[in-house]
Amino acid sequence: MEQIELPWLAPAVSPASLTVSTAACERFAVAHDPQIDIALMGHAPVYVGISGGKDSQALAYRIQAHLDTNGHAGSRALIHSDLGRIEWRDSLAVCERLAERLGWELMVVRRAAGDMMDRWLARWEANVGRYAALSCVKLIMPWSSASQRFCTSELKSSVIARAIRARHPTGAVISAVGIRREESTARARTPAAKRDERLTRARGIGLTWNPLIHWPRSDVLDYIRSRGDILHAAYRIYGSSRVSCAFCVLASQADLLAATRCDDNAAIYREIVELEIRSTFSFQSKRWLGDVAPSLLDAPTLAALAEAKERAMQRQAAEAEIPAHLLYEAGWPVCMPTPAEARHLASVRQRVVEAVGIAADCLDGEAVGARYAALIQQQRHRRQA
Repeated sequence: MEQIELPWLAPAVSPASLTVSTAACERFAVAHDPQIDIALMGHAPVYVGISGGKDSQALAYRIQAHLDTNGHAGSRALIHSDLGRIEWRDSLAVCERLAERLGWELMVVRRAAGDMMDRWLARWEANVGRYAALSCVKLIMPWSSASQRFCTSELKSSVIARAIRARHPTGAVISAVGIRREESTARARTPAAKRDERLTRARGIGLTWNPLIHWPRSDVLDYIRSRGDILHAAYRIYGSSRVSCAFCVLASQADLLAATRCDDNAAIYREIVELEIRSTFSFQSKRWLGDVAPSLLDAPTLAALAEAKERAMQRQAAEAEIPAHLLYEAGWPVCMPTPAEARHLASVRQRVVEAVGIAADCLDGEAVGARYAALIQQQRHRRQA
């Protein structure tokens, strides 16, 4: 693989030789917030979340300089949530190098119930179970999405917050994050800091701080250069524009392709494609991951992928026949189907079950009607309780 070199990236130098001019400090100012300033004056512990990507890399260096300049004497640490098989191999190495250069502790945390791929696999099994019991009307995909980012909340935010709370049962605590307004429309409205309920305890407030929220991408890159460090291999060698999961449900076609260029990612690529085939749901709403790098797949897998696409169309065509009023709201039916509607929904379920290759109950009109009646009764009891 030909390396893509970024000419400004200097080789790493010793931390003792790192200096930043006054002009640079003015250009690379951190975003201030009164709550953060007060907590820092009280020497609250500061945790910098790092992924190995450029934003968290620049964040760690800038926070160190800010804390040192302002005489912060509280504890400090880098914290990295390891996503397991779907993590770029270089991510932990970048985090370890950063911790060594800063002289900070590196905390590595993981979801106890398994990694990101385990979460998708478990979600699929749970969703099949829900569909089998008619606890959902349409079969639900295994993947996270822009509207359901449990990948971030469960695998990163919650795990990191739990670890910080365990260390600091009392007092203010700060979690610094490297998000920037330039990155998305949603992030454009993000404040410099806010109270974080995930970090707040009965005897201590938790604060999330976004010190680089106003920085453009060019400042992030220039600041890393000013510290004499190099970027993650995903950028330097494989041409990715971002570092998160090697294969992210929100990634561009170019970044998915960049991830497939790294041999370390081949095994998880194939595992994701296997779940695409098994579930009949593409990894992204309009893109099958199996189409990104078919050269990494053997002939039987390619044939199974083509068949899965056909089965997906059968599933979608069947579910398109479901009347909107028979869909659940917040997990509950809103009305009883007529006998004819119940028979029609049973027919849809039979076709979905056959297309996907799963087992399910409620495959005749009488069973469908009985299940709706039972759920409506359960919901009534819940409201009265």
